[in-house]
Amino acid sequence: MGTRQVSRSAVVAAAPEQIFALLADPAQHPLIDGSGTVRASRGSAPARLSLGARFGMEMRMGAPYRIQNTVVEFEENRLIAWRHFSGHRWRWLLEPAGDGRTEVTETFDWSTARSPLAIRLLGFPRRNAEAIEKTLARLGGMFPG
Repeated sequence: MGTRQVSRSAVVAAAPEQIFALLADPAQHPLIDGSGTVRASRGSAPARLSLGARFGMEMRMGAPYRIQNTVVEFEENRLIAWRHFSGHRWRWLLEPAGDGRTEVTETFDWSTARSPLAIRLLGFPRRNAEAIEKTLARLGGMFPG
C-alpha cells in the first residue's frame, strides 16, 4: 500500500457473506470497532449499506461528536468502503481463504484526505494501525471457528 494508507489483514473463521453482512450493517460497527471511538449508528442510517448510502455515527474521541459517512465502494460480499467529510476512507476487502474462512483486510486510506498534514501530526496513521489490529481481533472473536 502507498505511504498514505495503513492496512492490516487477518484470517477470520467465517465465510465472506457472514462478515460482509456485519460490515454492511452500520448498527454493528460499534461491536467490532477497535479504536474505542465508534459509539452507535445515528439518524436515518439504512439497515444495510449499498453504494452511495449515507449513514451517521455517534463517535467519541475525547469529546462526543457525530460523523456522516458515504459508501464509495461496494462489491457484494467482497468490498465495502466509506468516507466522511475529511475525505479519508475506511475500506474492507474480503477474500475467500478456503475451508469457510476469509482473509479480511481493513485499510485506513488517507491519500484523499483534505488535510493529510493534520492527520500525520495527530498521529493517526500509527494510532489507526493499532486500532485496525484490535478491530480485526474483535471481528475474529465474533466468529470463533
